[in-house]
Amino acid sequence: MEYVPVLPDSLVLEIFMLLPHDAVLRAGLTCRQWLAVSRDEFLWRELFYTYYRIPRSVPRHPSSVSWHGEFRRLFDCIPCVEVQTLKEHCDQVLHLAFSHRGHRFSSCSKDCTVKLWDTERADGNISLVHSSSMRQFNWGYTQFSQFNADDTLLLVSGVYLGPHHSSSGEIAVISLENYTLLSRVRNKPYDVFGCWLNETHLISGNLHWIGNMTSCSVLWLNKAFQDVESENVNVVKRLFKIQNINASTIRTVMVAHCRRHDNPDLLLDYEAQSQAQKQKGWRQHHQPLLFDLGASGSEDGDEDVEDEEQQKEARSHPLGPGSRPAGQELEIETQVAQMLGKAHTKAPGSSLLEPSEPGNGEDKTYLLFTTGSLTYSPHQIGIKCIKPDQMTTSGPVLGEERNSEFFDSLDHVIDIHGHIIGMGLSPDHRYLYVNSRAWPPGCKISDPMCPPPIAQEIDLHVIDLKSLREERRILRAHRAFTPNDECFFIFLDVSRDFVASGAEDKHGYIWDRHYNICLARLAHDDVVNSVAFSPADQELLLSASDDSTIKVWRSPRMVRLSQAMARPSRPRSLLPSWLSRNKNCVNGRP
Repeated sequence: MEYVPVLPDSLVLEIFMLLPHDAVLRAGLTCRQWLAVSRDEFLWRELFYTYYRIPRSVPRHPSSVSWHGEFRRLFDCIPCVEVQTLKEHCDQVLHLAFSHRGHRFSSCSKDCTVKLWDTERADGNISLVHSSSMRQFNWGYTQFSQFNADDTLLLVSGVYLGPHHSSSGEIAVISLENYTLLSRVRNKPYDVFGCWLNETHLISGNLHWIGNMTSCSVLWLNKAFQDVESENVNVVKRLFKIQNINASTIRTVMVAHCRRHDNPDLLLDYEAQSQAQKQKGWRQHHQPLLFDLGASGSEDGDEDVEDEEQQKEARSHPLGPGSRPAGQELEIETQVAQMLGKAHTKAPGSSLLEPSEPGNGEDKTYLLFTTGSLTYSPHQIGIKCIKPDQMTTSGPVLGEERNSEFFDSLDHVIDIHGHIIGMGLSPDHRYLYVNSRAWPPGCKISDPMCPPPIAQEIDLHVIDLKSLREERRILRAHRAFTPNDECFFIFLDVSRDFVASGAEDKHGYIWDRHYNICLARLAHDDVVNSVAFSPADQELLLSASDDSTIKVWRSPRMVRLSQAMARPSRPRSLLPSWLSRNKNCVNGRP
């Protein structure tokens, strides 16, 4: 006997529109008719916008093929289930970094060790492979690490023990073949961190104080292997020499390669987002300024670090000033520094927004760093274009470079109007994500040593490195509580579809890059300093905390798959298993 539906499809659809998503899927198990209606695309479109509270003018993710699949992606593919806690560190864990293949990751800690971990064990667990202590080199702690492009070398950055308030650091290069130390490079201030330019060369910093408020930052290109046979072969070369005024310094350098700017993994739809903001009447946030510095100020400085300079800095370092000169003297010093800078700064090259020469449009390399011009707290993103002839230490001998009296002008600056506490690049290097704590709107800075109070709410800015503009509305959810002079870096990370960040409120956070929504909170017992997505699988995330642990997070989908592989096969349930997972595993999903 042929089955006759009791209710027409249109009426079933109207009923389903009133139900939550899990009830819809369960109702779909009742009969074939209800199953077909429960997969209706119009139904899942409504459920999607309602459940995630996304403005309807925001289009579906460009790579999505259905609304049902997109709902499931955001619900089931977020790494929000804690599957392992690593407790091998005995002090605060400050930073995490994956290898480019995703088979290893490194961790840095206040216990002054850098540890290497294996992620490819057959049982799915992560295990410790190697641990190196840097105390023998007079380090206070390790703070940052980065794998080179072919995963053969590890850059490790740490804080070098010295006089009170010393800002010196050091960078070590470790071979991943036999874990031997290949070279050590002084790095000042320590929160420059350092980074790889290519497989064999890394960038470090140096700082020289010229006055109480004026300094010179020098960025150096260093060869990773410094045991050369000839004294005539350069192992170090000066990249840029930049003046700092008002007690600011260059910090947190990173390199962006622009080869894929015209073909990004995810092209963010900013027009739809801005339209949605207008329709919803959302408050418009501060838009960072963008301007060319042209022949903006720079100052003079030496190249070598002397103990006397460190002692002088200990008295005048902006994070811990002693007796400060009168305000009028500081103002005069800044005016003189600006005048001298205009006379001794090289003219900028072509604008970064101008088309490149034919064939070179996607080969630009940018050096990105935090800096400032109004106060010692970093509140600007500086951008310098690195030319092809600067990619190696070969070239002019060091003595000729030291005789240069000129400073390099910045190619672009983006003002964030707040204290910058973190930066991260998207995998395609198209977008720069910046953590900052905003200053009060309309505030004016009269004393560089007294920056404005900073907000407890952290703003996550998104900057398009192709147009050099800030895009979309600011991402928010995470918080920080330390004041200006105690503010520290909170590392964030970006995958193809997600962005994650630590916070001082004892949680890590995950947002969807396309929809600008917070999807999960990851709980710790103390401040979360760093997060890292596996480049091989964005459904695997790590978080590091002041509670001395590293937590491993996987998506509910991957957890079920691993559990299914571990137990004997059985008949497949008709009920979609992604709905039956324990809701507590979301760890406070907002």
